[in-house]
Amino acid sequence: MKQIRFNRNLILMAVVTTMGMLLFSQSSFAQQSDTDKKDQNKAARLNKEAQQALRKNNFAGAEADYRKAIALDPKNQTAKYNLGNAYYKNNKNDEAMLRYKQAVKDAASKEEKHKALHNLGNTFMNNKMYKEAVEAYKDALRNNPKDEETRYNLALAKEMLDKNPPPPEDQNQDDQNQDQNQNQDQNQDRNEDKNNSDADQDKNEDKDDKGDEKDNKDKEQGEDEKDKGSPDDQEGDQEQPQEPQRAPGQLSPQQVQSLLDAMNNEEKRVQDKINAEKQRGVKVKSDKNW
Repeated sequence: MKQIRFNRNLILMAVVTTMGMLLFSQSSFAQQSDTDKKDQNKAARLNKEAQQALRKNNFAGAEADYRKAIALDPKNQTAKYNLGNAYYKNNKNDEAMLRYKQAVKDAASKEEKHKALHNLGNTFMNNKMYKEAVEAYKDALRNNPKDEETRYNLALAKEMLDKNPPPPEDQNQDDQNQDQNQNQDQNQDRNEDKNNSDADQDKNEDKDDKGDEKDNKDKEQGEDEKDKGSPDDQEGDQEQPQEPQRAPGQLSPQQVQSLLDAMNNEEKRVQDKINAEKQRGVKVKSDKNW
């Protein structure tokens, strides 16, 4: 069998490299730990300065110091809790609620969590979020069952929740669906009315168009008849035959007819006169005997 020979120099270099890396890691970790510790110490100092500023009613300065402390030490639960208290005392309820939630998340002990949950419940009560307040106070009592103040607040939150129950989510969904269906029905009705109105309008327009066509047709027919004219008009439009020329002193046929009519009328008048005179000479007989 062949024996594998190791290069002592290579092995030595590998060992030295590994030890160097370990030493460098430990050194970096130590430096990082020192930096974190310095930031934590500085954050603790800013937290104290903020507390002093609040005692002097310097809210703006206190808020700035708390923010700096949190930036240096993001896990600093004390700074978040104290900033929440500062907001709460200055009637900034929503800002206080946010900081208390952060304090609950970063709490390292039950007592820290209990205090943050208790104050968080108070912010929920201020916003009339009674359901959330009940849950916050219950969680606070789980971390400190002996706190009678939290127990009292829990009873008050339950009472307010009973008087002001939140609407059921299912009912809200049903109401929304009902409103949506009603809106769809109304839209459908409006569309149907619009379609019917459009159909009626189209029908009326068609009727008007037909009437107009009829009127136009009658008008065109009248114009055609007017252009054609009556038979008399047509004859009148034709060239009239000329009357034959009469000799000087000769009567026209119309004149002759007029003369004959005058003679007949005169003869009739004379005949009527004669008849009247004959009737005047005849005696009337009486029907009675004298």
